[in-house]
Amino acid sequence: MTQPFMKMNGLGNDFVVIDARQQRIDLTGDAVRAIADRGHGVGCDQLIVIDPGSDGAQAGMRIWNHDGGEVDACGNATRCVAQLLMDELSVSQVAIDTNAGRLICTPAGDGLVTVDMGEPRFEWDQIPIAERMDTRTLDLRLGPIDDPVLFGPSAVNVGNPHCIFFVDDVSAHQLDKIGPMIENHMLFPERANVSLVEIRSPASFRQRVWERGVGITRACGTAACASVPAAARRRMADREVDVELDGGVLHIEWREENGRIYMTGPTQFDYAGEIGDDLLRAERLVT
Repeated sequence: MTQPFMKMNGLGNDFVVIDARQQRIDLTGDAVRAIADRGHGVGCDQLIVIDPGSDGAQAGMRIWNHDGGEVDACGNATRCVAQLLMDELSVSQVAIDTNAGRLICTPAGDGLVTVDMGEPRFEWDQIPIAERMDTRTLDLRLGPIDDPVLFGPSAVNVGNPHCIFFVDDVSAHQLDKIGPMIENHMLFPERANVSLVEIRSPASFRQRVWERGVGITRACGTAACASVPAAARRRMADREVDVELDGGVLHIEWREENGRIYMTGPTQFDYAGEIGDDLLRAERLVT
């Protein structure tokens, strides 16, 4: 038995996409990890399953990270799935149900897709973090207490938790060392995505991202979405910003009139293939 799939990416953040609208597929954590493995599987940052949507939605979307853990949101994958659906249905708007809510997607011209990512959440128990504190500037330091290497990040939830350090130069820090330390810090009971953000101007950022359950990725849509309101709340930037990630640029707008975040960026279809039974077989179903 084999399972058809599509390989897609948004700014190099790559996905295995399985269309399960006609026949549901249940995957185990072992199967997700095997498929995502770049040495022996297909290889991807996230595995995406397209499901039938509920009333008013063209589809639903389930998301698993490279480590086999299910997550609620993935901005780059949402754009990819939206482009597939708009092409298939010949429509100019689609609604996609996710665990983080219903996302409305529209074409933005020149092969770009805009996603309404909803409202960011800022309360400490919405991130969540382990204790009450101001999420504009968390009481969190890395390095010596009197001379920390990094300190005072912001926290925002955009479908998943983000910890954002504002720095002078993103290349001056070892994200591969910092990322796992902060991802698994006791302050974040559900772990966290970790970003370094260099504010070049009020409308231009440079950002690097460590995704929980994945590692360093070339792009993370929700991280870009989180960095703009985080910076705006600290009066460090405008509400509309071009965010340059390792894989390219996303345009992020946090609209004042409705408090919602709109992300615009490209999608790419790489190829189609089939997943073998050796990768699909496993014992424990992912819940």
